Amino acid sequence: MVALTDIHGPDDLRALDATQLTDLAQQIRTFLIREVSRTGGHLGPNLGVVELTMAVHRVFDSPSDAIVFDTGHQSYVHKLITGRHDFSALKRRGGLSGYPSRAESGHDIVESSHASSSLSWADGLAKANQLTGRGDRHVVAIIGDGALTGGMAWEALNNIAVGQERNLVIVVNDNERSYAPTIGGLSERLATLRTLNSYEKVLDLGKSVLQRGGTPGRLAYGTLHGMKKGIKDIVAPQGLFEDLGIKYVGPVDGHDLEAMEFALQRAKGFGGPVIVHAITEKGRGYAPARNDEADQFHAIGIIDPETGKPVSSKSGQSWTSVFADEIVQIADERPDVVGITAAMLIPVGLHRFAEKYPKRVFDVGIAEQHAVTSAAGMARGGLHPVVAVYATFLNRAFDQVLMDVALHREGVTFVLDRAGITGDDGASHNGMWDLSLMSLVPGIRIAAPRDAVRLRELLREAVAVEDGPTVLRFQKGQMVDEVPTTERIGGMDLLHREGDEDVLVVAVGSMTALALSVAEGLNQQGIGVTVVDPRWVVPVDEALPALAARHQLVVVVEDNGVAGGIGAQVAAALAQARVPTAVRSFGIPQEFLDHASRAQVLEQVGLTAQEVSREVVEHFSRQSETAMEDVPRA
Repeated sequence: MVALTDIHGPDDLRALDATQLTDLAQQIRTFLIREVSRTGGHLGPNLGVVELTMAVHRVFDSPSDAIVFDTGHQSYVHKLITGRHDFSALKRRGGLSGYPSRAESGHDIVESSHASSSLSWADGLAKANQLTGRGDRHVVAIIGDGALTGGMAWEALNNIAVGQERNLVIVVNDNERSYAPTIGGLSERLATLRTLNSYEKVLDLGKSVLQRGGTPGRLAYGTLHGMKKGIKDIVAPQGLFEDLGIKYVGPVDGHDLEAMEFALQRAKGFGGPVIVHAITEKGRGYAPARNDEADQFHAIGIIDPETGKPVSSKSGQSWTSVFADEIVQIADERPDVVGITAAMLIPVGLHRFAEKYPKRVFDVGIAEQHAVTSAAGMARGGLHPVVAVYATFLNRAFDQVLMDVALHREGVTFVLDRAGITGDDGASHNGMWDLSLMSLVPGIRIAAPRDAVRLRELLREAVAVEDGPTVLRFQKGQMVDEVPTTERIGGMDLLHREGDEDVLVVAVGSMTALALSVAEGLNQQGIGVTVVDPRWVVPVDEALPALAARHQLVVVVEDNGVAGGIGAQVAAALAQARVPTAVRSFGIPQEFLDHASRAQVLEQVGLTAQEVSREVVEHFSRQSETAMEDVPRA
């Protein structure tokens, strides 16, 4: 018997016999269920790749052979095999990252958790091996069928195919899902490969039968018999991957360790690019995950490991759920409104729209660029598309927003969930670039609601715009209390006014509560404060320069990078209007921020009421000192 704690690296794994490996796989699943249920994290994907990851590490020699995970949320098993057993602070400050991390281990290659990039990384690594005399090394890319829906993956495959002398193995982890079920033509083609019976009969066909369930818009899947020993290439020269010139091995039962090792050994021996097609089950071995139709525990909070139920229920609505309700009401009123998402139907809140109007919501897979340009075409054809994605993922489609939507003045609304600091998913998931990037787009209009009332209000205003792109951005998590308006100044909401017109605080969306706390603290120190919510932060409201001119200092508080953010926009607007009032921007520094809670990250970067108030007080203190120095001495 071997204990998981005895596994400190891949070499320890290779020393085990079949019985020990089977026992270790069960220990890994038990560990993951116990530990991830305490912290939250990506449970379902990792339960599905236990044997697959073990096989990869037994056949290949990491880190000499580079192992690249696509959307590294499926790397928990890899972390365990490479000696990282302390999951007590997973995704928390000071603990393990939820994705591969070079700071944690030399076995980790790619840290980004944006999908469909692994094959390009693998192609580059393989080329580097060839040109630097390390041609005997292998590169292994592990990519899900969901990530294969991304266009970047196919651009990479097109280049990988011509490098027939490079040692590159692509393991397709086919579980029919990205976040939710994978859809589209690729999915249907993979379904055909899964159900082909042209490969030879093998021992013990009745060992494991994978039941493949059908989903709306997809083919019904038959059953695929698991294999105990041996596999054979699909004898079909017209096959999906072999048409590209890449050898294909499979399909193989990804939970049969012996079969996986045999397949990988064959792929390793080819001496060129090979695809190993592994069939796996997301949430394998854990009934609550397997029975979860929505996403099979793709990402969970803290749960009861016995039942899979959340330990504590969150009170109130989330920002996402408010959007989900309002977009359905808008769709009821306007048959021209359609929804588009990139493999994130439930997380971005389009699922209720899809349930009621299934023909009016389009999940394009992990293909943000295609989503945006397709939306432009829909707008040209008389529809009003609402493209809902995470803020961090719109970065990938900037060119399409600029050249396909904005240049052609198409009415497309972008709804950006998880804007600003998201926290525990780390650098690649913080939505801290959207305001800077989107502000560069001519004619764009960007709204940042501060509460549920404004979210509903601004969404309706956004979809009413038909001559160019609009953006609505909001944060992750639970909805905040409503912040009432006392007065409308231009298009801005006046939220607070007390004392002299010393400081004008411009609160951007979710930073409103912080701005009001700053106002309270400054008022207590005798500094007069006005707080406004611009609602539409780009372009800068025409009434803002005149209002700023009456104040001594303008403070902009935003959860976006300070470079090119709303502070920069306000400063430019004041300069153009020849308003000399100084502008002080408080936002996120231009750096990649480690995983921690949202509150911890905000504190780390100085986005707290105490820190902002302190700097404002110091500003006035410096002004007073300068004024005293300018007074003529008697």
